[in-house]
Amino acid sequence: MKTALKLFGALVALLLVVIVLEVVASESGEVVVVTTTDAEGAQAETRLWVVDHDGSVWLRSGSPASGWYQRMQANPEVTVERDGQTFTAQIEPLPAMRDAINAEMADKYGWADAYIGMLFGREDAIPIRLVTAAP
Repeated sequence: MKTALKLFGALVALLLVVIVLEVVASESGEVVVVTTTDAEGAQAETRLWVVDHDGSVWLRSGSPASGWYQRMQANPEVTVERDGQTFTAQIEPLPAMRDAINAEMADKYGWADAYIGMLFGREDAIPIRLVTAAP
């Protein structure tokens, strides 16, 4: 019985370490706040990593099943807060850019990107270009 309790305690401790590392990793580096609106008009804020590539701002969804990605699909106009500035953009998912945006994210976020990628993979990642209206 004692051995089972010790094993259970060790597993719980390991799970807590994995979760804490995930939270620390996901908040490492530059994080933007993206406001999305679902089909019913309800808004939600999501904290996401961001990169600049070829003159555009890019986000990345880890999966097409992601809640914030689904809201973007329902309403492709988003509001982004970055460096104290807020702007509105239309999303443009571009799966063909997966390798380039994954590489940019890996360069910018380093160990954090590697850790999150190890947990969730990158094979379903969807790069999302933010298209803003010209001033």
